[in-house]
Amino acid sequence: MDKGTMISIIAVIIAATNQVFVLLGKSPMLIDSTLIEQLLSAIFTIITVLIAWVRRKKAYMAKPKKKKSKKKKN
Repeated sequence: MDKGTMISIIAVIIAATNQVFVLLGKSPMLIDSTLIEQLLSAIFTIITVLIAWVRRKKAYMAKPKKKKSKKKKN
């Protein structure tokens, strides 16, 4: 795995952990409004996952395609 992939995985883990904390009522953010807190947490998670997905898709598309060779056996 390259450095970017590891950073993406760590960011998604942090976002998921943040979501769990918000669901349990133990938010790491210092915001009084529960609705704003949940909204910010959801936006953070969605953006993090989308960035990781786009990075992975770009890496997949950049890989050279292997051509199948068809050889006739006599």
